[in-house]
Amino acid sequence: MDRVEHSARADRLIDAARAVVRAVPMGRGRDALHGRWLGHPVHPLMVQLPLGSWMSAAVLDFVPGRQRAARTLVGVGLVAALPAAVAGWTDWAELRRPQMRVGLVHAASNAAGVAFYGVSFAARARGRFARGRLWGLAGLAAVSVGGAVGGHMAFRQASGANHTEHVAELLGDGWHPLGELADFPVGAPVRGRLGEVPVVVVHEPSGTVRVLADQCSHMGGPLSQGEVADGCIRCPWHGSTFRLTDGWNTAGPATAAQPAFTTHITGTLIEARLQHLSDKVPPTAAASGEGDGW
Repeated sequence: MDRVEHSARADRLIDAARAVVRAVPMGRGRDALHGRWLGHPVHPLMVQLPLGSWMSAAVLDFVPGRQRAARTLVGVGLVAALPAAVAGWTDWAELRRPQMRVGLVHAASNAAGVAFYGVSFAARARGRFARGRLWGLAGLAAVSVGGAVGGHMAFRQASGANHTEHVAELLGDGWHPLGELADFPVGAPVRGRLGEVPVVVVHEPSGTVRVLADQCSHMGGPLSQGEVADGCIRCPWHGSTFRLTDGWNTAGPATAAQPAFTTHITGTLIEARLQHLSDKVPPTAAASGEGDGW
């Protein structure tokens, strides 16, 4: 897999496939497929039904008199594989290139498995259960390889992981100096630091200072290079959008909110600390520009 990550042989195919996936008009359905409503990618959850069905079919293939039940499970897996694949391709189009290269292998293995199971189902429907069983085992082997590659993407390459989970551990609780108010021009996002944590600072025309972790929770993009509009900041890498008041992700592909900070200004010095639950701004207050109270 390390070799695949660094090989550019399939990059033209990757660029073409990504363009096709991004061009599909999904509207808000794209965020739903990313799993923004769930708080983490929905694709790993959706693959449980086809994989579970096919594993169960493999068990029933070796139980006398269960051929029809096994065929039913193979069919259920084929139907369930389609939405799972759509969610997977939607996530894949917003990954870094090394992850996309490995993801192409993941998709190819699973596509082969689906094809094998399609042949298996057709054979079973004609009463050729022995042949259907063999094609089913081939399909199970293929999707197992695909699952192993998917595990590499998730646990080795951190695809779909929250890239800001470490912020609270690095910074800890309490107030931390951020800098002088004059260091942050009004209206423009500026990169700053709170201890070891890089943050994006937005000095609003009202005088309020908004602070979020700079590393985007989706893929670690620099929010300080993004655009500020309508009380939100948009990541320049994949377009994830976060509310400045509390870091809530209002648009994907990010599935996790951004760590947000409460600010306090003493004279000209800005201090900040991680927001607690009591600091979170209700949606109605955020819409009206209220909150922070400091």
